[in-house]
Amino acid sequence: MTDNYRDAALKILPWICARCAREFNGKNVRELTVHHRDGDHHRNPPDGSNWELLCIYCHENEHARVVDNDGRVAKPEKKPPSTYKALASLKDKLKEKK
Repeated sequence: MTDNYRDAALKILPWICARCAREFNGKNVRELTVHHRDGDHHRNPPDGSNWELLCIYCHENEHARVVDNDGRVAKPEKKPPSTYKALASLKDKLKEKK
């Protein structure tokens, strides 16, 4: 099964990106890739439990988080949530126009 796991994954999994939920059809399915959840490309169980389908963009994003060949994932920076409120003064500006 390791040779053609993409075909197997496309047969058993829905043609939807597991990250962005973009739907695929026969015309654009070439943009749908198989991502190995545990990072082991040699582990391809026939039930697809180590696979998820990702569009090429989400797949690239997923692998961009890998730091080195050991498969270690970069720890996200812990930043405080933004307190910026883009529309905070909108109500006052609307009152000014009346």
